[in-house]
Amino acid sequence: MKKIIHTADAPDAIGPYSQAVVHNDIVYCSGQIGLDPESMEFVGDDVASQAEQIMENLEAVLQEAGSNFGKVVKCSIYLDNMDNFTTVNEIYGRYFSNEPPARETVAVKTLPKNCKVEIGCTAYI
Repeated sequence: MKKIIHTADAPDAIGPYSQAVVHNDIVYCSGQIGLDPESMEFVGDDVASQAEQIMENLEAVLQEAGSNFGKVVKCSIYLDNMDNFTTVNEIYGRYFSNEPPARETVAVKTLPKNCKVEIGCTAYI
């Protein structure tokens, strides 16, 4: 049986998806973008502020599901431009300093709401 995860501490979904779904003690977090949960507006136009907000949003969703960054096994990062890799990697790395999860990082043509970065993850409880 699956359990839908929702917290007011992360942005509401902007489409027909859940913030996360838990099934068999695995947390499948949808991709987060750099939206402020209250205003549903971007926290800034730069990749650094968006990446920082994304990590805060993911942390809130993981906590609501009964998990945390230490239990993340896989992340997916999507960038609007690979030139932003170093900046995002630096911010991301602060959250995964020990035993980082598996990950891929890809550049794509466009992202939701024309954001600069989107990050999703899979964790266990």
